[in-house]
Amino acid sequence: MRVGYTGGTTARPTYRSIGDHTEAFQVDFDPSKITYERLLELFWSQHDPTRGAWSTQYKAAVWTHDAAQAAGAARSRDAAAARLGASVRTEVLPLGEFTLAEDYHQKYYLRHHEELMAELARYFDDTAGLIGSTAAARLDGWLAGHASSPEQIERELPLLGLSPAGQALVRARFGAQRTCR
Repeated sequence: MRVGYTGGTTARPTYRSIGDHTEAFQVDFDPSKITYERLLELFWSQHDPTRGAWSTQYKAAVWTHDAAQAAGAARSRDAAAARLGASVRTEVLPLGEFTLAEDYHQKYYLRHHEELMAELARYFDDTAGLIGSTAAARLDGWLAGHASSPEQIERELPLLGLSPAGQALVRARFGAQRTCR
């Protein structure tokens, strides 16, 4: 997963000069492990789709790559509206160009943990490797508070390539004072 800008006409958008773009995240997924439909279910469950955007920069949208994704996203939007009994204001839009956000926006929560960044630096020659890393995305999500359970962390943590000390840092972050959601 990576963050960036899409949906606008401004050439080379940046955080300081976003123009008419929307901040967005882009997810790569393996359909043999998780379906597009399941990703959409997770998306709809993670925000209030009935709330309108107060600016283009922060609007909620599902950006689709093709007609099949657009049809699936529209069906899931309609199912969310039926479940909520309200109009959904989150848009389903075709993805145009996706521009990566600046490096300092990528893996934002992970970047605040220098020890873990140093551990991951062993695997990447450049920032592009970190930005595209599934392990880094997983850690960033956990550090932002998006683990489904402590059991998920225990099950997946050994697979991320961290040293025992790095794994201990992650476990400490989710100690008794931390509630996973």
